Amino acid sequence: GDKYRLRAIVVRKQADDDLERRANLLRRDSVHGPFRGIVRAHHDPPSLEINGQTVHVIQADAPDSVDYTAWGIHDALLIDNTGVWRDRPKMGAHLRARGVDKVILTAPGKGDIPNIVYGVNHLTLDPAERLISAASCTTNAIVPVLKAVDDAYGVRQGHIETVHAYTNDQNLIDNYHKKARRGRSAALNLVITETGAASAVAKALPHLAGRLTGSAIRVPVPNVSLAILKLNVEKPVSRDDLNAWLREIASASPLQAQIGWTANADTVSSDLVGDTHGGVVDAEATQVLGDQIVLYVWYDNEYGYSCQVMRVLEHLAGLTRPLFP
Repeated sequence: GDKYRLRAIVVRKQADDDLERRANLLRRDSVHGPFRGIVRAHHDPPSLEINGQTVHVIQADAPDSVDYTAWGIHDALLIDNTGVWRDRPKMGAHLRARGVDKVILTAPGKGDIPNIVYGVNHLTLDPAERLISAASCTTNAIVPVLKAVDDAYGVRQGHIETVHAYTNDQNLIDNYHKKARRGRSAALNLVITETGAASAVAKALPHLAGRLTGSAIRVPVPNVSLAILKLNVEKPVSRDDLNAWLREIASASPLQAQIGWTANADTVSSDLVGDTHGGVVDAEATQVLGDQIVLYVWYDNEYGYSCQVMRVLEHLAGLTRPLFP
């Protein structure tokens, strides 16, 4: 109903045929396939009609230059997908736009912006807070699993290695890039790069601050990534018991929407395209040696993360539905 409805998207104008191109990008996706519905572009006023629902297309160059009330939009929950404005002063520009109530950032927030991983720390969010980060795709993949392991066995320290699909931030062919290595062709190379996921864990699980290191390798696939968690735990555990515990968490716990579990020995990355979990534990790959464990966690860094963002939005809107085993 009206409590949970996409009302508008805000873009910078690129060309006169913007609307048609955006409609075509929604109709077809190279990874996720065709959109199961009808999309039409309209010019007066500029909008996309998606399955009969009008979604206004607002053109703007700055967050505070939009008057959403002029489009009949009030008390909106705005999702910032740009990642350009990540601290409180810059994100606050959205709140100066008329018609905006709260802002969700789809990137790790800086400073005192609360980083929320739904299912782990969303209940700690101050209802009066108007600027919220939904953290990153990697953070949403690893934090629920870390919490499950820490609750049962205690995490002393560890390292997180992310094998991540390439992103728009990289170059398709070799060209200058302000960050080391990312200028090399994303489609032809394994690229070692940094990740803020390990440090971001501390915002969701503060007691793990300083206990984790992290790095990342960008690889030539367009979607679905893999986090490798090498952890030292306080209580030694067997491989079977660890897998059984994570399977229980994935099937009948408050984290069942965040943690998936698979024991299929033939699982590969493309099998996880469209998965709705924050991350999926690959039980066949689990390794245990005394108090050292290694977990492999798949995640659809596009769709799975988007589902987590929408769960944060539902929580803010008071529309969360109960889950049952």
